Amino acid sequence: MQHLVEHGLVASKAVHRLDLPNPPTTRSLRNDIGDLRSRLKHAAYDTTAGQLPNGHLSVSPLLGVGKNNPLSRVILELIASAQQQLTICTPYFNLPLPVTREINRALARGVKIDIVVGDKTANDFYIPPTEPFKVIAALPYLYEISLRRFAKRHQPMINSGQLNLHLWRDGDNTYHVKGMWVDERYTLLTGNNLNPRAFRLDLENGLLIDDPQGQWLAPRRTELAQIFQHVTRIEGYQQLQTLVDYPPAVGKFLRRVSRVRIERLLYRIL
Repeated sequence: MQHLVEHGLVASKAVHRLDLPNPPTTRSLRNDIGDLRSRLKHAAYDTTAGQLPNGHLSVSPLLGVGKNNPLSRVILELIASAQQQLTICTPYFNLPLPVTREINRALARGVKIDIVVGDKTANDFYIPPTEPFKVIAALPYLYEISLRRFAKRHQPMINSGQLNLHLWRDGDNTYHVKGMWVDERYTLLTGNNLNPRAFRLDLENGLLIDDPQGQWLAPRRTELAQIFQHVTRIEGYQQLQTLVDYPPAVGKFLRRVSRVRIERLLYRIL
């Protein structure tokens, strides 16, 4: 990671120190930024010095930026590899279409799936209705709308217990957990929000833990137990609120967004 930061980022003409006077404008760096992004699409962590034979506990660092990047591919492959159980944590429920497809395929082959998302009040962007409205305050409600649609489409799976959607809430704390736990072998720790922006635009990192001998099961179970300590299972999509239940300012903004048909664009970039 140090080598990539020094040679892949700091050495780029697009990267400048912020503690020096008169930093260049973004506009003036447009070409350099494009060059950096192009280089990062082909960048990867050098793990040759730490490779282990198959069958050993290993941690593999992953890097991804832009469409069809290595990290995104691994995420899809992990979901596709699940045979018994899959747990997904994401703070913003706005799944890319390829992820939704793999989840549906996993459900079709009988995999039990748990998805843990933050209650809208545990979202980073949540603003209480008692405070002045800002556009950014609509984001938690957009994510809840997306979650409600997903739950409605999958209600039979929820009823059977094969699909479990959980809302995390712990007082005034915010929820920003991201990761995947596949069967009792793979764990992915990542900054990827599992949303279209992470799959198409942002530079994302991940650590893939492969535990073929079950050496890491105890701390893994402890970690999951701590996450599930503050969740409530969604028994039916009707538990989630709709536009009529939202604060007036939020409802008014979301109706306006829906009328001008930019809701789909928002889901792609947020």
